[in-house]
This record gives sequence, C-alpha cells and structure tokens, in this order.
Amino acid sequence: MEPHNPINKIREHRDNLRKSERKVADYILDHSAALINMRIVDVASSAEVSEPTVLRFCRALGYDGFQSFKLQLAQHLGANSGYSQFSVDDNDTAADLCNKVFDSTIGSLLTVRDLLDPAVLELAITRLSHASRVEFYGFGASGSVAADAQHKFFRLQVSSAAYTDPHIQLMSAISLGENDVVVAISQSGRSKALLQSVNLALEAGATVIGLAPQNTPLSELCSIAIHVNVEEDQHEFTPVSSRIAHLLVIDVLAMGVARSRKTLLKDHLKRMNKSLRTLRTYKS
Repeated sequence: MEPHNPINKIREHRDNLRKSERKVADYILDHSAALINMRIVDVASSAEVSEPTVLRFCRALGYDGFQSFKLQLAQHLGANSGYSQFSVDDNDTAADLCNKVFDSTIGSLLTVRDLLDPAVLELAITRLSHASRVEFYGFGASGSVAADAQHKFFRLQVSSAAYTDPHIQLMSAISLGENDVVVAISQSGRSKALLQSVNLALEAGATVIGLAPQNTPLSELCSIAIHVNVEEDQHEFTPVSSRIAHLLVIDVLAMGVARSRKTLLKDHLKRMNKSLRTLRTYKS
C-alpha cells in the first residue's frame, strides 16, 4: 500500500498555499503525467512562476525538494497507471465501455482504500458493536447504500434502520440517545437536509459516523469521520464509484462488528442460513 497519494495531497492543501504556489498546484493537477519528464525550470515556465516558487510549493507539501516530489508522483502514477478516469467516445464498443468503467472504478476504490485511516475504522467498529441502535441516513444513491447497510447489520442482530426521507430522519434523530449511533452517508457531504438530521442526532447525544469526502460540512460535523474521497463528473453520465466505495466501507464496518460479536452470532447465523435455504430452489 502506498504511503500517500501526492495528487490528493495537493488537492487537500491547495487552498492553504500562496497564490503563486497555487498556480504550480493547478498546473501539476492538469499535467501530472507530463511532469515526470520535466525539469524544475520547465515547470516554472509552464506555470508562469519562478523556480524558487516551485521549490517552495514542494516544501509546503512536506517534500525535501522538486526531485523527491517528482519521485513520489512517479511511483504513484506507476502504481495506478492502469486505472484512470475516462471519457466515452462515440466509437467505443461494448468491450471498450466495459474496460473503461471497470478500470476507472477499480482505480477509485484503490485510492479510497489507501487513504482510509485504520484507527478511525476501529473506533467506528467499537461504537457500532456496543450501540443500542444503529440508524443509517442517506439520500438518492446514498439511500440505497443505507438500505444495504441496514440489511447487513440486521443479520448481525444489531437493532438497525435505514431512513431516506428527510422528515423521518428528523423524527428519528430527536428520539436517539447517547448509546445510539447514526451512520450518515453522503457523496457530496453537503446535503442540507442530512446536516440538519445529523445536528439533531448530535444534540440528542448520539454518535454520528460520517461517510463523506474530506473537508466537507458533514465530515467536519460528525463524531467520527470516515473520508471517502471520490471525484465524479456530475455534468455527464459516469459510473458512481463513490456509491461502490461506500458499500465497501460498510462491508468493512459490518465485518468488524461481526468479528467482535462472533460468539453471539455463531448459532444465530447457522439458524438464519438454514431457514433461507427453504426459500431457494435447487436442482434435484
């Protein structure tokens, strides 16, 4: 697993850079692949800044200099060269679309995985494992993730519910207590209705686990922030990789809860699987 993603690091720190350093950041974000073969003088000229500015930019991100930054960027691009964002061409075949959709999604998932904080995940699993109630909030595509999460936690004998209606979310939030947990799921982290529900849940004393991009209102508001940073073009049809990333993070949390409740769940899951077999058709 790579130590960090230089591209995400630039995006995270961009707004804290000086104006001239932001010009370097913007140039690199737009020409990251080309940068590997460029000298510091080339980057300075292309970004219309001085060479010392490029050096200050690298040091502001925690690198010793331009060469160490370029080396880390090359390692990152090399590890992820097969997986990138894509655009659909009118001449694309079904095979082309298949490769583009799968490769782009895989790349997004690897990026999310590498940026997840194991300590934060463990804390979230502990809170979920000891919760009296767990309620999942989400709208739109995130609503389907909430429904899937409720199904998984219900199987683990956790009292759970999923709400995708803002009014019911509000009523749910004010009924929670300090032993309850809300998992708020959002692709943007900026839904006003969801933020209102989260505020009420926090005021009621509940723990709120947020699945949202870093540096968004939801991630900054919730008790435990699990950062799911996936860039998506909202102006045209693209695969919603963030929904898949959220589903996988929910799987990680559910497996963690199952691990901590293993002794209690052993007989329960056997009985459930046995009863489910009666609902299926098998060839004789």
